[in-house]
Amino acid sequence: MPLAATLARETVDRNERSCPMFKTILAPVDLNDSDAASPALDRAVELAALSGGNVRLIYIRSIMPVTYMEFVPPSFDEEQQREAEEELAKVAAGLDLPAERISSVVRLGSIYHEVLDEADKCAADLIVVGSHRPSMATYLLGSNATTIVRHARISVLVVR
Repeated sequence: MPLAATLARETVDRNERSCPMFKTILAPVDLNDSDAASPALDRAVELAALSGGNVRLIYIRSIMPVTYMEFVPPSFDEEQQREAEEELAKVAAGLDLPAERISSVVRLGSIYHEVLDEADKCAADLIVVGSHRPSMATYLLGSNATTIVRHARISVLVVR
């Protein structure tokens, strides 16, 4: 029996007992790299639809080095936050899931730390993260997806 059919049957059984397989799926989104984000978002939505769960989108803004702060306008941080929230809202609106089952947050910091912290905060059952095929740099230096997999307290699905 195909995996999708098995998952669907198990999901129906779970939904009848009102016990979703995944209540909350956390999906980190890189607004600058839709190639990696799109397949992961598709899979997160698919799993949420099958299990009756919710999707929580997260985008992490990078911290600007202090040495550059004197060269940006005083409202720079607020503008960057607003723009990121608007872009993430567009991504959320494009997902094939009812709006009440999608939430989003924009945080500031290091990617893996903020993703893991948000997973704890929103009580996520699963993290679905997009990743590129490993390159030599990834093997030597690691990637955000690798670090999330290593340190997460919950299951992580890496989608390529």
